[in-house]
Amino acid sequence: MQLILHYDETYREVKYGNMGLPDIDSKMLMGINVTPIAALLYTPVLIRFFGTKWMMFLAVGIYALFVSTNYWERYYTLVPSAVALGMAIVPLWASMGNYITRMSQKYYEYSHYKEQDEQGPQQRPPRGSHAPYLLVFQAIFYSFFHLSFACAQLPMIYFLNYYLYDLNHTLFNVKSCGTKSHGILTGFNKTVLRTLPRSRNLIVVESVLMAVAFLAMLLVLGLCGAAYRPTEEIDLRSVGWGNIFQLPFKHVRDFRLRHLVPFFIYSGFEVLFACTGFALGYGVCSVGLERLAYLLIAYSLGASAASVLGLLGLWLPRSVPLVAGAGLHLLLTLSLFFWAPLPRVLHHSWILYFVAALWGVGSALNKTGLSTLLGILYEDKERQDFIFTIYHWWQAVAIFVVYLGSSLPMKAKLAVLLVTLVVAATSYLWMEQKLQQGLVPRQPRIPKPQHKVRGYRYLEEDNSDESDVDGGGEQGQGDCAEEEAPQAGALGAELAGPCRRPCPYEQALGGDGPEEQ
Repeated sequence: MQLILHYDETYREVKYGNMGLPDIDSKMLMGINVTPIAALLYTPVLIRFFGTKWMMFLAVGIYALFVSTNYWERYYTLVPSAVALGMAIVPLWASMGNYITRMSQKYYEYSHYKEQDEQGPQQRPPRGSHAPYLLVFQAIFYSFFHLSFACAQLPMIYFLNYYLYDLNHTLFNVKSCGTKSHGILTGFNKTVLRTLPRSRNLIVVESVLMAVAFLAMLLVLGLCGAAYRPTEEIDLRSVGWGNIFQLPFKHVRDFRLRHLVPFFIYSGFEVLFACTGFALGYGVCSVGLERLAYLLIAYSLGASAASVLGLLGLWLPRSVPLVAGAGLHLLLTLSLFFWAPLPRVLHHSWILYFVAALWGVGSALNKTGLSTLLGILYEDKERQDFIFTIYHWWQAVAIFVVYLGSSLPMKAKLAVLLVTLVVAATSYLWMEQKLQQGLVPRQPRIPKPQHKVRGYRYLEEDNSDESDVDGGGEQGQGDCAEEEAPQAGALGAELAGPCRRPCPYEQALGGDGPEEQ
């Protein structure tokens, strides 16, 4: 909404004539699109430092800060907040992906705790056991997330559309649309507002947006529990900040990630193309700016409804949703290559809504399929934040590339999209074939936590439990003798030392101290 207001030259001259708002808009977009390129360097460190839940809370708070700067639009408010928003994008999405995966694992442990008791405390859950819960959680999350695209259009529908000129005015100088267009809306009229909205009305709309942002912060604070136990979070931090910084780069040696990188890039391309390339180059260019909100709502509803199709993974092979979404986008991209709608013609508007909804279906299958696949391939909680950081960093790189290539002809954009899609699908199927052949991926070793010997939490040689101290030393030695009696051979020789409690890292791995080593 703010970009449309700032686009109108009358609005700029009357309200902000001495500020150069077009320059502000370009710097804001640059801050949002360019800053995430550096996110691979700091995202894992931030997630390990703050924790998954508090990283989500902090990132949502930065979103609220960005919304609040619209109350006082100046260089020193808009541009720094846009840079902060760009810095928060990858940490927010990486922590959310990590959080949803961890919640599915914890929900499995909670719902099967009796079965685990019967198996014994040392047994870890079977690999892949949390996959059904992960499919359900990702489907629910992306259903609500894609609905947010529709909610974001409410200010346009109920507020801004009353001030817009119709398409005969805004599209008067537009000569070509669709596959024949160049750049973004070449020839679009610089004046789009019939009358200027009152400042009081703008403040009301911005206050509603601020209320929603604060509500999101409260929901994260009140409804989201901790993703890890306190001792687990300490263990995750204790591997060393240098190792945390290096591990995202070391995971590149895993052939599964290398094969999925083209899909990560395409995932960023297709969302930006739906919201900018298709919505502007095909939609606004032919049916006018006043119908932009309805196009995005069609995309949103299609994606939200189709997110439930991710549950097909409960019965079908995991490759089916991803390949189906890629196939649907392939057909739509080829169709758009040969379609150039005429400007100011409304009789084909139903085709635009239909294509937008179908593109949303493909996007939903893409997003749910990729997030679920990463949660299944990488179950170890020590790796999940690194994996989701890599995933969303490549998405941010793709968004940056789209930002740089916004002035390209539509045919060039479609060609890049098509080539990336074919490479992504081929690379993914190649990865699945390698896994079926039994190739073992090469993963970097996660260093063990290096705890200081001082402090009550990690005294490994002395028992810090006050009840054992009060009971006397004989009873404690007797317990040790009972525990060490069944041990024999080399394993018994390893455990000949004094009895100790397992450290929290060993407890987090599901083991019971040195017996597993």
